[in-house]
Amino acid sequence: MNGDPVSTSRRGALRAGVAAALGASGLLRPQRALAARDFPSRPITLWVPWAAGGATDLSMRVLADLASRTLGQRVVVENRGGAGGTLTMPILQTAEPDGYTISQLPQTVFRAVHAQRVTWDPIRDTTPIIQISGVTFGVLVAESSRFRSLNDLFDFARERPGELSIATNGVGTSPHIVLEELFTARGLKYIHVPYKGVAEQVNAVASGQVMAGVGSTGFGPMVDSGRLRLLVLLSAQRSQRWPRVPTLRELGFDIVAQSPYGLAGPRGLPPAIVEILHDAFKKAMFDPQFVQELAKYDQEPDYLGPADYARQCREMYEKEREIVERLGLARRSGP
Repeated sequence: MNGDPVSTSRRGALRAGVAAALGASGLLRPQRALAARDFPSRPITLWVPWAAGGATDLSMRVLADLASRTLGQRVVVENRGGAGGTLTMPILQTAEPDGYTISQLPQTVFRAVHAQRVTWDPIRDTTPIIQISGVTFGVLVAESSRFRSLNDLFDFARERPGELSIATNGVGTSPHIVLEELFTARGLKYIHVPYKGVAEQVNAVASGQVMAGVGSTGFGPMVDSGRLRLLVLLSAQRSQRWPRVPTLRELGFDIVAQSPYGLAGPRGLPPAIVEILHDAFKKAMFDPQFVQELAKYDQEPDYLGPADYARQCREMYEKEREIVERLGLARRSGP
């Protein structure tokens, strides 16, 4: 024995305490700083929580390509559509906070956490990087449809309860919530048909598989080409692109549905890496090529930096809690 009165367990505790103190003082950060200096040294994966081929997927691919040029490494887009845009949250929750796994962050994740039993939390388990843009929504029918106004849909639902089929981009999404407010809250029944993304949804409406749809402005090209008819917009104001189409507010419904989105990484992403990613994607989102891509879907850049975007995320979290509770959709306690 060496005569050291300090037990092995106590020595371990002392080392842990010293390490914690040094970490708090910043003396153990050189490795992280070195990692940030070398970042990125391999491809980055950008997860998109929607099916391939939709407006968000296509625009994210343009954005990823542009950001790759600044980062000096490929940004590879992967899709995990379904569950109302929430399926990339478990990926962020378990990913290493090294900057090589990021995700598009839709508004639906801030609602789902209040309405469903999930293991993740959109505030606790993410590091906001940048807000990119936002979408609004509209009510659509095929160009050959008999329906020419929102009242036509209401009348049909009233005369033939449970026969009106309406597609959305998923359970718990903004279009689904709006339908609940417009129809169920007024005692009208409809058949809800959820899809994994906008591409599948608008094709189903245009082909007559469903009678109507509520979707994001990714439907723009199909409206312009004459395959879809836009009955009403859920935006605060009329669109310059479709000036004859009224808003819900104009029709007497105090409903505005807009869905901002951005990019986030896992919890604990180092600030130096956040800054590198932010700068590359900010440059990309204001590139004329990306601005033009957004314009196809009646969108435009809506920039927020990391701190402001984090604040926006917290506000959306609380706002969605209120909406879910007001509509009686909050998850129940117990098994």
